[in-house]
Amino acid sequence: MARGAGLQLLLCCIGPLLGGEARGWSSPPVGQGYLEILSSWYCSFGTCCGTGDCRIANNITGLELDLSRRLHGQHLVKKVVLRAVRGFLETPEPEKALSLSFHGWSGTGKNFVASMITDHLYRDGLKSDCVKVFISLFHFPHPKYVDLYKVQLKKQITETVLLCKQSLFIFDEAEELHSGLLDVIKPCVSHYDGTSEVDYRRSIFLFLSNIGGNIINEVALDFWRAGRAREEITMEYLERHLHRQLLESTDGDFALSHLLEEKLIDFFVPFLPLEYNHVKLCVQDAFLARSLPYTEETVDEVVRMMAFVPKEERLFSAQAPPPGIISWACKVKSMQWWLVRQWYRKT
Repeated sequence: MARGAGLQLLLCCIGPLLGGEARGWSSPPVGQGYLEILSSWYCSFGTCCGTGDCRIANNITGLELDLSRRLHGQHLVKKVVLRAVRGFLETPEPEKALSLSFHGWSGTGKNFVASMITDHLYRDGLKSDCVKVFISLFHFPHPKYVDLYKVQLKKQITETVLLCKQSLFIFDEAEELHSGLLDVIKPCVSHYDGTSEVDYRRSIFLFLSNIGGNIINEVALDFWRAGRAREEITMEYLERHLHRQLLESTDGDFALSHLLEEKLIDFFVPFLPLEYNHVKLCVQDAFLARSLPYTEETVDEVVRMMAFVPKEERLFSAQAPPPGIISWACKVKSMQWWLVRQWYRKT
């Protein structure tokens, strides 16, 4: 018998004994507590409730540990994300949904951190029914169809929140969101007035954007040229520069600019550009995650394949390691060793 079927049969059999009702009689209320504990244990193996709530983990300790061990060169991100998420989850009755806006160049870790948050808040991660991901240019590519997109987006958000009060919505390429979609998004991240049919206050919205990346990089470069450690960059110092550029550079036709102007974003999360040593740590993590052997030389080979800027200093990575580059590097290294062994055998 499959484990899931066996557990279901167990619950059905002992339910009447622990607190369920059968044939017109009910057991003592103390048994109900044991049944709830057993049900929660069963829920840990698979989805067993209609609301999806039993698959919520909210493992803040795990998130903190993951950010500490696997996120490199982003001291501000670690601080802001933990404070925002922990504070929100510990608030019994939040006034509004939590909205975070991630800013920085491609390859600095925005999607990486979004996936960490997802994995530690939901047991099923991105596969959870409580999580929805929207990529602007993929899901909403044509401005002429914005009315259709609005209907579809509202339907998906509403259905997800009704299924799971603590829902997570990730909008990638948020700078490309058409302003017409604001009609759908704005009520979700605004303060709750008690009149809406759907209560979004326990939901979380993540907006990932490349906007602001240039000013973040300029600040990091200025600190480096001044001989100061990047860890000396404070949120207060960077946020002043970032907020000004976001309002100046964001196109009025896009929804993100309106959310910024109306102060509906709770936290700005700036991702600093990665330096050579940070990229090396990321590559090492990729090898370890795949249980692949590596040497310092192999890691350096992979990092050297990537572009670094500015042209003079070659200080910051201009990209993330392309998909598959780790496996490719391992195959090249394996082939080199195979050729060496063949040469020695012949000699």
